[in-house]
Amino acid sequence: MTMPNVVTVYTRTGCHLCEVAIATLESLQPELHFDIEKRFIDGDPELEAKYGERIPVIQIDGQHHDFWRLDPDRFRSSLDRHRRHQ
Repeated sequence: MTMPNVVTVYTRTGCHLCEVAIATLESLQPELHFDIEKRFIDGDPELEAKYGERIPVIQIDGQHHDFWRLDPDRFRSSLDRHRRHQ
């Protein structure tokens, strides 16, 4: 059995767009079967420099998917494409 994909969300405390993206991902979990990892960039100079105001940044198994807003159809398509290339 394969391990579930890990969807990483780079976020910061109080980020409304991040909360919306995470809620959207959580609503897709039962259908698409993946794990969500939240990485807070607060207080991490390297992550703050890398992602700054582009959060949330969403990655699928470490590969960049999108930032700012999460489109469920686009995410579904990207996850499917990613799985076919594993």
